Amino acid sequence: MATGGNAIRGTRVGAGPMGEQDHGHHAERIAVSYWDALGNETVRYFSAVVSPDEIPEVIDSPHSGLPAGRDRENPPAVAKTEPYKTHLAYVKERRTEEEAETLLDDALQQLRERRGL
Repeated sequence: MATGGNAIRGTRVGAGPMGEQDHGHHAERIAVSYWDALGNETVRYFSAVVSPDEIPEVIDSPHSGLPAGRDRENPPAVAKTEPYKTHLAYVKERRTEEEAETLLDDALQQLRERRGL
């Protein structure tokens, strides 16, 4: 049995020549830090050729889900969410009690007329 070396044994599929130091060109990038209201820092990396106008001022923090901004001392406030309103709640905002009584009386009168009561 020959004891010749096998160049493939012990290497990953797709790996370059053994000892290859350069694994491709790395683009220049900048790190931008964001902070949420709890003080959590999140770092996002952007290409160095990107215009500063294209880098977002606010992101969603992956730690807390809160909005995170670039100013550590003044993180963005949590947007206030309105509670869910039912259809009836919206109707009550548009109508007074007197208008509701009048509409109900009209609807009942029409129903009685159709039924012959």
